[in-house]
Amino acid sequence: MRTPLLVILAASMTLAACGGSGTGGGSSSIPSGGGGGTGGNTPQSVSEQAIGGANSLGDPVKTMTDDNLSLTGVQLASRTANAVPKFATNTCVNGIEFFVPDKNGDKNSTESQFFYDGACTEMARDIVRVFQANGTSETVNQTETQYALNNATAIATRTSTITFANGTYDSNGFPIVANGFARSANGTLAVGPSKTIQFGDELVVAAGTGGVNSFCGDSAGFNQTGIAALNETFGWQGMTNGGTRTVNSDGSVTWQTTRSGSTSKGAIGSLSIATGTANTACPISTPQFTLAGGTSQGSYTLPVTTQFLHGELVSLTVSNATLANGNTLNVTTNSSLSPTNDQFITGTVTNGTTQIATFNVDTFGDGTLTVTSNGAQYVMDDWHVVK
Repeated sequence: MRTPLLVILAASMTLAACGGSGTGGGSSSIPSGGGGGTGGNTPQSVSEQAIGGANSLGDPVKTMTDDNLSLTGVQLASRTANAVPKFATNTCVNGIEFFVPDKNGDKNSTESQFFYDGACTEMARDIVRVFQANGTSETVNQTETQYALNNATAIATRTSTITFANGTYDSNGFPIVANGFARSANGTLAVGPSKTIQFGDELVVAAGTGGVNSFCGDSAGFNQTGIAALNETFGWQGMTNGGTRTVNSDGSVTWQTTRSGSTSKGAIGSLSIATGTANTACPISTPQFTLAGGTSQGSYTLPVTTQFLHGELVSLTVSNATLANGNTLNVTTNSSLSPTNDQFITGTVTNGTTQIATFNVDTFGDGTLTVTSNGAQYVMDDWHVVK
C-alpha cells in the first residue's frame, strides 16, 4: 500500500507563497548552461543542487507521460493504421478504468481513471479530455484531478490546452501515430488554490511503420509559488532530437531518447516561459518553449527510457546522466512493488562518491526528495518539486 506522502501537500498548501509570471513572447535556442551558480556546499546550495537534479529528470519524464496519454489514453492502442484491441470501457482492470464519453456524458470526450488499488476504490488520478477535430487539426482541453491515498478531496488539478496539427484522428480524438503529427501544449498545475507549476511542451512525431516512430520535442516550466524554505523558485527547459517510440508485443509503449537542457533558479516571481513558433518537423533547432529569467544552474544530459502500459508508467531507467555542478543521476524501477507504491522509482544524485540526494516516487511522480547531508525534504508532485 502506498504511503500517503501527498498528504504533506494538503497539510502545507497554505504555506505556499504567491508570485510568478505567465508566458512571455519570443523564443531562442536552449542555452548550453554552464557553471551553475549554486556556490559552495552550504545547506542552501546543496538543496538547490538536489532540486535541480530532480527537476532535470522531471522535464523529460513528465513530458513523455503527457505525450503518451495524449496518444493512447489507457487503451492498448498502438495507434497504427491497423486494428488494435482496445482497453475495455467502463470496466475496472488492475486499478484502471476508461470511459467513452466521460462520466459526465460530454460530447467528444473520454475519461481515464487511475486508482491506488486494483479494485478501483481509491482514486489517484482522474483525467478528462474534451476534443474538437477540424480536418488535420484538433484542440483538446484536458483536466487531471489528483488525489492522495485515503483522501476523497482533490489536492491538485492539472489543466492543459493541447493542439494537434498535420494529424489524422480516430473516433475518440486520439491521433493515429503511424501517420505522424505535431502536438503543442501549455497549462498549469494548481496545488489547492495556488497555481504552482506552469509548463509548455511540444512534440513532433514522424510517420512510422511497424509500431515504430521517431520523434523530437521540447519543453519548459517553472514553479510559480517557489520553495518557501529556500525563498527561491526553480525552472527547467529541455529538448529532444532523435527519440524513438516503439509499440511492444504486449501492447506497452517504450519511449527512448537523450534529453538535453538546463535548470535555473531565481527569486520567486523572476521566471517565466517564452513561447515561440510551433515546430512541425524534426529536427528542432529553435524550440517553441524556453525558460526566461533567473540564473542558470547549469546543463543536463539524460539518456532516459520509459515504458507505459495502459497509460501507466511501468518502467523508468536512467543511467549515469550528467547534471549541473558535475553531478550524476541514476534512476531505477523497483519492479517488485506496485507502480502506485511511493518507493516504486528511486533516483540518486551523486558527485563522485558523495551522495547529494535521493528521491522516491510512484508511477505518477509523487513522493519525496531528501537531501543526504542535512535530511531536508521536499515534496514532489507530477515529477517536479513543488514545495
